[in-house]
Amino acid sequence: TGTVAESKLEKAARQIFDLRPAGIIQMLDLKRPIYRQTAAYGHMGRTDIDLPWERLDKVDALKEAVK
Repeated sequence: TGTVAESKLEKAARQIFDLRPAGIIQMLDLKRPIYRQTAAYGHMGRTDIDLPWERLDKVDALKEAVK
């Protein structure tokens, strides 16, 4: 939305998220067998199954990092 500089957002994201392949696998719990549930009806915006990429647990940390 242009309210925070992109460079500041990038720095915050790198600080909050482990963007190495192993970090992404761990953060999103990608070794858990959940993919059959996502094969039908897609996987974005679903609230009927617990999908790690739909969690909002990092929102407060990101807000704090861009202050």
